[in-house]
Amino acid sequence: MNIIKTKLKDAFIFEPKVFGDHRGFFMETYNTQFLEAQGFSFNFVQDNHALSKESGVLRGLHYQLEPFAQTKLVRVTRGAVYDVIVDIREGSPTYGQWEGFILSEDNKRQLLVPKGFAHGYCTLVENTEFLYKVDNYYSPKHDCGIAWNDLDLNIEWPISNPILSDKDKEQPKLKDLETQFIYKDKE
Repeated sequence: MNIIKTKLKDAFIFEPKVFGDHRGFFMETYNTQFLEAQGFSFNFVQDNHALSKESGVLRGLHYQLEPFAQTKLVRVTRGAVYDVIVDIREGSPTYGQWEGFILSEDNKRQLLVPKGFAHGYCTLVENTEFLYKVDNYYSPKHDCGIAWNDLDLNIEWPISNPILSDKDKEQPKLKDLETQFIYKDKE
């Protein structure tokens, strides 16, 4: 597996080695032993699977508060998304910055979204399937979000009129949130 640093501190792209032939392909999507040798340690406790039937569905920007904050390992098994993360850890050198990535069934990339990041994605094609592992259970009481179109973030989404849930139409701006996460330098 190839591990690629992003511009946002503590977020990474995991690129699995894909072995293909005339029958199809095989890839290892997660290996605790390998990742621990690279300095990563997770205890994933829940897998989630979402289907978006239409292109232009936007889900996010979501995160959970402590004690239910989640690290996520996300990927697409069918279709494609534009996946966005925002560093919301006060004191982080990349606080309030975002980065976007194409995750697709073709590139097979996975994105590691650390605790203290808001996360969202929009589908680029119909019938996109999005899978992710989390290291903490979902808690509706601790579920939070940021407005997908927060002008201060100025995220360059590839769509202008997304299909949103009622919840995502009403999310607050980053500047209106109380401090939820404090950055701790690991180095």
